[in-house]
Amino acid sequence: MSSAASDASGGDLFAANLKGSLLAVASSAFIGVSFIVKKKGLRRAAGAGARAGVGGYGYLLEPLWWVGMVTMIVGEIANFIAYMFAPAVLVTPLGALSIIVSAVLAHFTLNEKLRRVGVLGCGLCIVGSTMIILHAPQERTPSSVEQIWHLATQPSFLFYAAVAVGVSLFLMLYCAPRYGQTNIIVYVGICSVIGSLTVMSIKAVGIAIKLTIEGINQAGYFQTWVFAVVSATCIVIQLVYLNKALDTFNTAVVSPIYYAMFTTLTILASAIMFKDWSGQRASNIASEICGFLTVLAGTVVLHSTREPEQTVSADLYAPLPPKIYWHIQGNSDIGKQRDDDSLTCEFITVVRQDYFV
Repeated sequence: MSSAASDASGGDLFAANLKGSLLAVASSAFIGVSFIVKKKGLRRAAGAGARAGVGGYGYLLEPLWWVGMVTMIVGEIANFIAYMFAPAVLVTPLGALSIIVSAVLAHFTLNEKLRRVGVLGCGLCIVGSTMIILHAPQERTPSSVEQIWHLATQPSFLFYAAVAVGVSLFLMLYCAPRYGQTNIIVYVGICSVIGSLTVMSIKAVGIAIKLTIEGINQAGYFQTWVFAVVSATCIVIQLVYLNKALDTFNTAVVSPIYYAMFTTLTILASAIMFKDWSGQRASNIASEICGFLTVLAGTVVLHSTREPEQTVSADLYAPLPPKIYWHIQGNSDIGKQRDDDSLTCEFITVVRQDYFV
């Protein structure tokens, strides 16, 4: 009798993992499409005003950007529901499939070329995702939001959360104004660190909603609303800095780096908070890690085969001074100076910026 009950319980957990996996795959498809649509919207908005990468918010008036936003919301809702059924260790790595979708679509719609070796990267992502699905831990849903609150207030997770908030504030307040336009790790790092906290809080809210639907009302607990506020705050921060990253850097660069950092930190946060690997066999844990590393290798290969996008600093559009002083290497005279009025149409440009002194 005990064995039959155990088998039935195992079957239910497998079914829950399968539902979570299918929802995560659907979510990746929507999110991958949203990357492309939002990028096209950002490009249109940049032609009419300040770019998002330099603090502009003109994209909020661009309909195409909102189409991408709605598509992303649909994907995130599917992802949100997936966390109700399956552990973060299973759901989060499947986000790599969105990289495949965005890479293929960017090749055809954004002229961000995907070379043939990129197909190998896509294949590695699929193989790794399959390994993760087959060896994912079977997570038991907490019976109340109070149990989730107890997990979230463990000293180990509180330490992780404090470090995450501190690193995020440092990146936002110090690094972003100085290095955000030149170092992709700044914007993507903020999205990834905050994203790991987003997933934990969203998973808590999702479980609370699931329990409420099943007849165990969780709306009366203040912890439910704390998790909801944290989720909303983190999502807004992620969206702002993800827009900056997409507008400043190539989608082919943003997607794999964001995936690698976000997934690694989310798995770490989930392992600390929910003890996902507790009681699991070492062989299954090793298989999951190998699956994740395979997906990570796929994203690296996919990224390495893409052509980098040339980013242009806003400072290059500043007007030139009335007088230009330059030097010419070769047989010509050095130290020539000409007034702006004497320049003709034939004086096109100086090829290298370091010729200006």
